[in-house]
Amino acid sequence: MSIRRSILGVALISVLVAGCGGDDGGTAPGASGVELVKSGKIVTCTHLPYEPFQFEQSGKTVGFDVDMIDLVAKKLGVQQEIFDTPFEGIQSGEALNSRKCDIAAAAMTITSARAEKILFSEPYFDADQALITKKGSGIKSFEDLKGKVLGVQSATTGKAYAEKNAAPLGVTLKDFEDLALELKSVQTGGVAAAINDIPVLLDFAKKNPDTEVTATFKTDEKYGFGMKKTGSEELAKVVNEVLATARKDGTYAQIYKKWFGVEPKS
Repeated sequence: MSIRRSILGVALISVLVAGCGGDDGGTAPGASGVELVKSGKIVTCTHLPYEPFQFEQSGKTVGFDVDMIDLVAKKLGVQQEIFDTPFEGIQSGEALNSRKCDIAAAAMTITSARAEKILFSEPYFDADQALITKKGSGIKSFEDLKGKVLGVQSATTGKAYAEKNAAPLGVTLKDFEDLALELKSVQTGGVAAAINDIPVLLDFAKKNPDTEVTATFKTDEKYGFGMKKTGSEELAKVVNEVLATARKDGTYAQIYKKWFGVEPKS
């Protein structure tokens, strides 16, 4: 999307990140030095649903990630706008490079491969992988899935972990574009189990008692907010400042408890 500078007056420019639609493919920085895709907004790429990080509720996109980026928006003096797009385009950096959004907030694990294409914030969430099945399935490990089908979400670290640790045992992997389809297949028996991040599976099992989390896998994953590899350095500074402040003043803990029902471990 192209941007032309808004002429709003010196006083207004001092507090807003400016920029309006144009046709030259460029962007206009506000006084903070942060360049945004749209005037008065920070556009966030995510892939719905991924409850409780981002999902639809009463016609509005809500969740842990949404609340965290709202803090960034407040710091910049703008509003957050959510753009729902396939996760593949997010984790590859394409959505950011094509200027569909300013920042990616999609419960995305920081990996070396992704970091080659994306400028990550400091980590904001610790997460490992888990296995979810229908209640009473008796499946508690990859070994129990030999000869069966395991659901994985495309382009995720859960899929990569299953390819390395489950497939060699004779487990068939079935790809799903999003979490909702993957978990629905568990409930309907389309797959014997599914692997994904612990927080989302625990949240789902709590709300769907016909399922249960039967195993966890220590992967030491950390989520980060993603930005365009080049040209987003000033935005990254703001994001990291907001994260540090939120952890220090208790805002992070409040948001964490709001969505997960417990205090963060650290």
